Amino acid sequence: MIYDFHTHTFLSDGVNSPIELIRCAYAYGYAAIAITDHVSYSNIEQIIKAVKKDCELAQKYWDIKAIPGVELTHVPAKSIYDMAKYAKECGALLVAVHGQTMVEPVEEGTNLQALGCPYVDFLAHPGLLTDAEAALALKNGIYIEITGRKGHSLSNGHVAQKGLEHGLKFLINSDSHSHNDLFREGMQEKIAMGAGLTPEYAGIILSENNKNFIKKILS
Repeated sequence: MIYDFHTHTFLSDGVNSPIELIRCAYAYGYAAIAITDHVSYSNIEQIIKAVKKDCELAQKYWDIKAIPGVELTHVPAKSIYDMAKYAKECGALLVAVHGQTMVEPVEEGTNLQALGCPYVDFLAHPGLLTDAEAALALKNGIYIEITGRKGHSLSNGHVAQKGLEHGLKFLINSDSHSHNDLFREGMQEKIAMGAGLTPEYAGIILSENNKNFIKKILS
């Protein structure tokens, strides 16, 4: 069963509609998918409202957990606390923050602000995660992403090593922008091992971490 908590639709920079992406995920064997389009104050309300409708539609007719969420992307680092809180108030069940990936000009300090925010659920593709950032993630129970996304995945090995040193909880997400990017059976395990994790540890992520994370965001 596949759990994927980071995907995008044509409501931001993806290809598919939310219901189309959810349908493809269901066909590919997904147990759960989160729709997390890029947002800031300009579009938070509209995107959450639209995605919630398709998530509710999918869950009414198909056996898949469809989760309305957002990814705060390229926002001022010091705005993250208030914006994440606002997203939750608007109905987002999951708030991710676009971390300091090596391939985009994310503002310095974004990782620290995200990991210090009680309204953030996971940090996406954090780039060259530092010891201070890892310690903050552990303290606040925020999950860290190992990503399947091209470019962002360049730092997966570093993230995995730093996470193991600090005992962090990982998620393995696709960051898909199309149904073609969605995981197929076995792909998450390969991404984990490509990051230097053992098959046994990958199994923990894909069973215990996924189930605990979904309980956390839906509680």
